[in-house]
Amino acid sequence: MTPKILTKRLHKALLENGDMAEALYEYEMQENLDYWYKGLIRDKDDYMFVVTENSGDVAMVLITTDKTVYVNERARERLMELWPAYYAQNMEQLIPGMVEDLLSGHFFEMGVKTVDTTKQKGPRKSGRWKK
Repeated sequence: MTPKILTKRLHKALLENGDMAEALYEYEMQENLDYWYKGLIRDKDDYMFVVTENSGDVAMVLITTDKTVYVNERARERLMELWPAYYAQNMEQLIPGMVEDLLSGHFFEMGVKTVDTTKQKGPRKSGRWKK
């Protein structure tokens, strides 16, 4: 498969609400849930998602620290909820890396740490920077 075709398939599945394949999740991903969960905990991520493609079908899984597993369309919906203002922008930036990993025969795996922006302070005003 060419990178261009794979990019189109991922774009359709992840950004155009295209169908995803339950059978592909069951065949390629389900058996890896424990492995991915251990990595999630080891890396102290808040959640992770994994994408795969095979014979034109796309599958996705999102795993949280409380062992909740979202599959395919539900994973996409949950990620949209977690990234309400940035989902499309983030996916546009991540798809090239997905293509590279998938064409190399690997899953695309992404661990995510969230930042509580309500506790962040603004930039320090030291007088050093002037407009």
